[in-house]
Amino acid sequence: MSDQTERPRVLVVDDERNIRDLVGVALRFHGFEVVSASRGYEALEIARSGSPDLLVLDVMLPDLDGFELCRRLRAQGDDVPVIFLTARDAPADTVHGLTLGGDDYVTKPFLVEALVARARAVLRRSGTRGGAGESPAPDDQAVLAVADLELDEVRWEVRRAGNPVELSPTEFRLLAFLMRHPGQVLTKAQLLENVWGFGTQSQVVETYISYLRRKLDPHGPPLIHTQRGVGYALRPAPDL
Repeated sequence: MSDQTERPRVLVVDDERNIRDLVGVALRFHGFEVVSASRGYEALEIARSGSPDLLVLDVMLPDLDGFELCRRLRAQGDDVPVIFLTARDAPADTVHGLTLGGDDYVTKPFLVEALVARARAVLRRSGTRGGAGESPAPDDQAVLAVADLELDEVRWEVRRAGNPVELSPTEFRLLAFLMRHPGQVLTKAQLLENVWGFGTQSQVVETYISYLRRKLDPHGPPLIHTQRGVGYALRPAPDL
């Protein structure tokens, strides 16, 4: 296999040519393959047909904004990692972007080296080729189990009481981290650092915990418990 096929392919979407050029040069220098688009619908077509490994996506585009583009990709089952790169820096925008299915949120102005590092981190967390080339540690378990909940990290499958549970990539990573620390109260800061790889608003954690509860609780007693003012723990409900 050639080096070219090993390089992760990044789609950079921004209506400002200087931003596209700046990001493209930096990513190519660090070993990424780069394609670009200046409009939302153009990017949507490339994403659907070109199978990029990562999107670096502006929010304020002239036709289809980045939030709506991400929403459409997720609605059609496309889990390509997305880094929002935008001048919209309000906390509500950050939360909105991440809850839509974004993997990171970078505000302008930005440091290109920091963006490259975040691109690598997102690819590593998503398991996409070219992320970091890291293999799981030898003592990592492929299948995690707590009570009647099972998570297969190789097949990316989750079952509760034998019932399949469909999770988004972020939901899967959050649940996996909770299951690797059964019974331990994990702070929101710990979850942000280990699941998202960066600090952001705690509302994102609360939102994704609620998503998990809605999907897991219909199949049995609640497993994710809130420690008020601290964080969350995954543990079986006590026997009555």
